[in-house]
Amino acid sequence: MNREQGLRQIEDTRIVAIVRGVEPKHIQPVAEALLQGGITVMEVTLNTVGALDSIRELREAMDGRMFIGAGTVLDRDDAQRAVEAGASFLVTPNVEEEAIRYAADRQLPVFPGAMTPTEIVKAWKAGATAVKLFPSASFGLSFIKELRGPLGHIPMVAVGGVNEGNLSDYLKAGCYAVGIGSSLFPLAEIAQGRYEAVTAKARSLTDSVTRHHARS
Repeated sequence: MNREQGLRQIEDTRIVAIVRGVEPKHIQPVAEALLQGGITVMEVTLNTVGALDSIRELREAMDGRMFIGAGTVLDRDDAQRAVEAGASFLVTPNVEEEAIRYAADRQLPVFPGAMTPTEIVKAWKAGATAVKLFPSASFGLSFIKELRGPLGHIPMVAVGGVNEGNLSDYLKAGCYAVGIGSSLFPLAEIAQGRYEAVTAKARSLTDSVTRHHARS
């Protein structure tokens, strides 16, 4: 899946699945479970054991079906390693300008984390595809709505505290997409091979997006 196709997937599904702490042996079945639930964009955080190998495996197994990226990219070296492993997009927890520019120079989507208006604009000017509002649960929806006034030209992705109950609220507030991690991946059930739990949670989330679009 190329850059343009991947960005369309984010625009269509509005969900980025953030995989953290899933063992490498479970990574492909979890990806398949997400896909069955309608989620096609998946980020493997680099602080997950075996993350780079997992990205390589997923890129080979899911290419053309899922958009696979790397998260928790802390610096340019992380960015380079992730790209060499096959990551199709990068996500950072902060405004790390060298990592942002590394991705932008290669026409690779990059979603840096930011919290203040100053950080958001700085990330955008450095080459961000969209800016990750992190941690979004600490902002509150009213803050996000306020940001959209002067910064409505900058696409924003809410990450932290988003679930099927409030996903639509974040989209109504003007977010380009949302990132969802721990609530989507019940690690105890995954460890026992109960991947259907991931599919059920993914389907609940994609149904929420569908209902949002129907009301918009």
